[in-house]
Amino acid sequence: MNWFSKIFIEKEKEISDPMKKFLIVGLGNIGAEYVNTRHNIGFKILDYFAKKEGLSFQTAKLGEISEYKIKGRTLLLLKPNTYMNLSGKAVKFWMEKENIAKENILIITDDLNLSFGSIRIKSKGSDGGHNGLKNIQLLLNTTEYPRFRFGISDAFKKGKQIDYVLGEWDEKEKVNLNERLEIGSQIINSFALSGLNDTMNLYNGK
Repeated sequence: MNWFSKIFIEKEKEISDPMKKFLIVGLGNIGAEYVNTRHNIGFKILDYFAKKEGLSFQTAKLGEISEYKIKGRTLLLLKPNTYMNLSGKAVKFWMEKENIAKENILIITDDLNLSFGSIRIKSKGSDGGHNGLKNIQLLLNTTEYPRFRFGISDAFKKGKQIDYVLGEWDEKEKVNLNERLEIGSQIINSFALSGLNDTMNLYNGK
């Protein structure tokens, strides 16, 4: 085998290597009425990332998709259009279609148990009562997949949880949101380039 053929085969392997392909999923609900709600922080972070990197989303099966390439890695950004409760359907479809390992997916979601803007990245865990994570867990048949939880706090009165998560950010939150979105976009790059463990060490609690 000559050197040219060897380089070509190595390049071909690099391109098709499933470990260099990632699925970054922002959870949320479709529709103008949900755009600025707390429950849509997954969509919000992906939109921020896409704008920063000059990307656009295209309508595809079960969601809006954008592709981002960096240093030999390919990131598929997915905003499911299934509504929150059926998020797993979109996640499973795109994982299988693109042959992406569960270790290479990152689910971005809101978390009532964390103070506003707090970040918790984990390799596995329960659904924590979150309907989107519950459906993903059901369809993937595992709790072992990376997730990035973004704190929205639990500043609501008894019986008002649904109104709160589907409500819009208050004025104080809006002031601080962009700085948190920037960190969220950094986490996406770090996950693909440095791996989950380094990303957890760098960003958890930041």
